[in-house]
Amino acid sequence: MAKTGFDEETFNLEVRKFLKKVGVNSQREIERAVHDALASGALKGGERLHAEVTLSVPGVKLTYRIDDEIALTR
Repeated sequence: MAKTGFDEETFNLEVRKFLKKVGVNSQREIERAVHDALASGALKGGERLHAEVTLSVPGVKLTYRIDDEIALTR
């Protein structure tokens, strides 16, 4: 078997690190935008917000889209 230099453990750690960065930063930005919109009156607080994310990894020709809603109240 040819040696590729690929290390599954390193790869998994790097993917997890990337996804953690995406998650933490995305949450902070969404929270900031919602609080600003509530403060300005653009949102009332009972809305459901459409949200979408597109993940792109050009090196492996990956484009993956997630669409969902975020409720501001139960």
